[in-house]
Amino acid sequence: MTESPTVHVVGGGLAGSEAAFQLAERGHRVVLHEMRGVRGTEAHKTDRLAELVCSNTFKSTEVTNAHGLLKAEMRLLGSVVLQAADVARVAAGSALAVDRDVFSVQVNDRVVNHPRVTVTREEVTAVPSAPAIIATGPLTSEALADSVRARLGVQSLAFYDAIAPILAVESIDHEVAFRAARWDKETMEGEQGEEGAYLNCPMDKEQYEAFIDALAVADPAHGQASVGGGAAASRGPGGADVEPRRIPDAPADPRAAAHRADDSRARGGRVPSVRVDPPQLVRECTGDADAASVVA
Repeated sequence: MTESPTVHVVGGGLAGSEAAFQLAERGHRVVLHEMRGVRGTEAHKTDRLAELVCSNTFKSTEVTNAHGLLKAEMRLLGSVVLQAADVARVAAGSALAVDRDVFSVQVNDRVVNHPRVTVTREEVTAVPSAPAIIATGPLTSEALADSVRARLGVQSLAFYDAIAPILAVESIDHEVAFRAARWDKETMEGEQGEEGAYLNCPMDKEQYEAFIDALAVADPAHGQASVGGGAAASRGPGGADVEPRRIPDAPADPRAAAHRADDSRARGGRVPSVRVDPPQLVRECTGDADAASVVA
């Protein structure tokens, strides 16, 4: 019986780690190339596989929507990312949120210790010979990005990503903020406490209007951010210049809404999901031990 060829996976993020693990589970030899440990990025802090550098939530666990249904299907297929997420889960209402460190340790250990996976710490500067998977995302090194562009015959590449700020827990005034459950719902077993998983930062009308005014005149990010429209950012892998592209306004984008004259900015995607008396705008945060991600 002829042994299947070794598959090269470039990039040890979520997609690359999952691809390497699934291929190995199905009998393939895999070489997973990850440059962190030799060369860092602007966003990562460790050399662990599957390090989360943005939001710590994988969205809904409920199978009545696409996010939850996809995760249910991934579990049936033995997803290492979902298995790690279940171990690292923290209370977050109906969302699957994780402790970033616990999560990346879990994925890293499972992939690195798989007998059919070899992890090499090096910068890949050219597309490997087939079969290969390129899973390097928006932080692709310049040399590899040039190789991908040449292979595809295009002059530029764009990556659209959601922006989820990470807040230091100690920067939040806990005399003002309060805990509550999103929609009075908690799907994490054993976490039905009265306080709730979300740290809510309320604003009265005057504070909200000052926030909107400041948001409307704030300097936008250039080069890596989209102009106008939704909360996605356009990035050029390898630091390549990307022409800004307008993304249609999203109802939940406060910066786009700030420029509207009507009162839709006070509704839309920013309707509070916890009940407050008197009514106030509520920004929700959920997080792990050291940081909180803004999620609403």
